[in-house]
Amino acid sequence: MRMTPEGHGPGDVRVPRLVGLMAVDARESARALGLAVDAPGRPDFPHTVVDYVVRQYPQPGTPVPRHFVVHVWLDLGEGEGGGGVREPRGPLPPPGGPRRELEEPGATAPPVVLSSP
Repeated sequence: MRMTPEGHGPGDVRVPRLVGLMAVDARESARALGLAVDAPGRPDFPHTVVDYVVRQYPQPGTPVPRHFVVHVWLDLGEGEGGGGVREPRGPLPPPGGPRRELEEPGATAPPVVLSSP
C-alpha cells in the first residue's frame, strides 16, 4: 500500500516548512514530527550539513501520516562552487530592434560602397 499526502487520518501531522533551512536542521525538524526526509539524487544526504533546502514536496502544511517521507532539493552551501547569480543585472539594453556596435570615439569608419550588377 502506497501512502500519499491526500490521506487524512487521526495520526496525521502537517509537513513543516523546510525551505530555507540547512540540511541538518531540515532533518531534525522533520524527525521531531515523526517524518523522514530524503533528497533525490543525493546519496550523501544523511551526512549533508550546510546545503540549504530550496524546494520540498509535499508543500508545508500538507497533512501526511507519521513516518511519511518528505522530499527536498538542495542548493550547495557557500564555497562549494554554486552557480552564482542567475538573474540579469542592469543596465538592461534599451527596448527596440537590433543595435549596431558603435565605433570607438574619434575613429572614422570607411565609407560603405553599394553596387548592383
